[in-house]
Parts: sequence; C-alpha cells; structure tokens
Amino acid sequence: MSFMNKLLSVVLLNSMLMPAFARDGAGGISDNVITDPNYGLGRVEHIVLFKYKPEVNSETKQLVAKNFLALKELAVRNGKPYIVSIVTGSQSSLEGLGHGFEQGFIVTFNSEGDRNYYVGKPAVKDDHYYDHAHNAFKSFVHPYLLEGDDGVLVFDFRVQN
Repeated sequence: MSFMNKLLSVVLLNSMLMPAFARDGAGGISDNVITDPNYGLGRVEHIVLFKYKPEVNSETKQLVAKNFLALKELAVRNGKPYIVSIVTGSQSSLEGLGHGFEQGFIVTFNSEGDRNYYVGKPAVKDDHYYDHAHNAFKSFVHPYLLEGDDGVLVFDFRVQN
C-alpha cells in the first residue's frame, strides 16, 4: 500500500471514529472539542511579531509589552491560568531579515486545545470557548499596528522532540 493510500486510510478511519457530538454544523470539529485542554497534548509555541505604525512611540510599545505579558496571569480558564510562559523582546538580528517587525512574543501552551482557547476568533466561533482577556488585548493593540496583515505575524508549532 502506498504512503498516500495509508494516509488516506488513517484520515478516513479517524473521521469515522470522531463522535457525532464533536462535529459542528459545517462538518468540522466543534469549538468545545478543539479548545479542550486535552486536545492535541504536547508543548505548543505561539510566536507573535508586531510591526507598529510609524507614529507609535516607545512608551506605547512598552505598554503593549506590559499588557501582553500580563496575559500570563489574566488569561484563565476554570479560574486558573493556563499559559505556561510568555517571553518578549525587541528585534535585534543583524541578518536584515526582520521585515520591519519590531517586537516579538513567544507564548507556550501545554496543548493545542489551550492554544486554540487562547487564540479564539477566527479559529473559534463560540465565545464560550475562547479567552476574553486575550480577545480584549487584540482589540487594545490593533490601533497601534500597521493595517491588514502587515502589522502582525503569527506562527505556531508543536515542539518536536
């Protein structure tokens, strides 16, 4: 059996085994499943880079960093913080490949479910299944960033051992 046939068999088997309650109306996995803390267990790194509008001063950038770092304690589910760690720093590479991004953050989670709960919209539709503190932070920082997709870059990955 070819690799593609094996892969297709695994995908089909998993889709048949997925309980009906886990499906949303569009045939995807429902918000309550993809935000469960046990969904996709394993360390997940969520990297966020900001590119500010030219008029944003250094004090505002420091305030953004302070508010982002505060999410470590403010972002809670079931009354408990769920973010493993958040670190930040300013761009300092000498390679010239920063593409104008000035400030970076790395947020660590114990599972894809925790990451999905944190990310919220647009990945999660139902507001019962995402973090309102992070959603409020996104609204706070938005006016300071370049418009559209130019002001933020997000890259997530599961840590491979």
